[in-house]
Amino acid sequence: MRTKKTATVLSAALLLLLQLCTPAALALDQDVPPKNDVPPPNDVPPPPKPVNNTPLDVALTQFALNLEYLEAEFFLFAAYGYGLDVKAPQLTGGGPPPYGAQKANLDPVANDIVGQMGLQEVGHIRVIRSSIGPAAFPRPQLDISKASFAKAVDNALNTTLDPPFDPYANSINYFLASYIIPYVGLTGYVGANPQLTGTAAKKLVAGLLGVEAGQDAIIRTWLYERKDQKVDPYGVTVAEVTDVISKLRNNLDYEGLLAVNKGPVPYVTDDEGLTVPQYLGAEQSTTGNILSADADSLSYPRTPEQILPIIYNSGSPYVPGGFYPLGARGRIAEQYHKYGGDT
Repeated sequence: MRTKKTATVLSAALLLLLQLCTPAALALDQDVPPKNDVPPPNDVPPPPKPVNNTPLDVALTQFALNLEYLEAEFFLFAAYGYGLDVKAPQLTGGGPPPYGAQKANLDPVANDIVGQMGLQEVGHIRVIRSSIGPAAFPRPQLDISKASFAKAVDNALNTTLDPPFDPYANSINYFLASYIIPYVGLTGYVGANPQLTGTAAKKLVAGLLGVEAGQDAIIRTWLYERKDQKVDPYGVTVAEVTDVISKLRNNLDYEGLLAVNKGPVPYVTDDEGLTVPQYLGAEQSTTGNILSADADSLSYPRTPEQILPIIYNSGSPYVPGGFYPLGARGRIAEQYHKYGGDT
């Protein structure tokens, strides 16, 4: 009788011991993860880690800061009558105020659109300066005077307009002047994107490109609605002015490539006005050209070597002028011309 009772006790103890040794019990007592939370085997690759930005990532992002300063001042002054020195003085880095900036004579809707774009550029400058840290430079000297835009439009039309073109005179003139600027930055971001390595730089440029493309689309749409309207008092249509501005930019960036390469380079079209021959329209099926894009309706890219000759209105990255009388700033721009000095 004692033997049977002893066997029963031993069996119960053994059963209890087995229960205590189950994975769930071990997890409670020893913090061992349950079976379904066991780490994956060694042959499963870990998730990718963010790639640090390279020096080229920083240099390309830094280059873009030049154009963002130009857009911010041009839009803010036109809409509000003041620029970064009032709206966000901490972002100027102590750089000089722009030449010739003033309030534009805009209708209420145009003023609202331009004001919003100016505020967007404030955010762009802030995030770029934050992303590149010590590589951020002060605002360069900008020339957004009537004379600067008048010279660009004269070059595009291959004449000297009388009276001189005034970008601030009315909404049409202002949007034609705006046509000159954001698209150049857009193509720069498209050109920079394949050269970027770091995930942070890629994310930043993607975000900047999205808004710059939107601004360009708004400007082009506003002008497209008025494409057949005459630009007073010159007798040319809005569409004709955009066409010659685009041709001028094509020629200037081509001249820039010639200057850098010091030899023949192919002439490539990377800019188109509001109307085009049908063979250049989307799917060769339209003469309307609401957006400038290639045969597959992809945005055209530009390199800094192509952008500098346009914003300098000189045809050479070595020769400053235009909107940047002292040159652009940063590592890429200053390998061609030291800011405020010689090459």
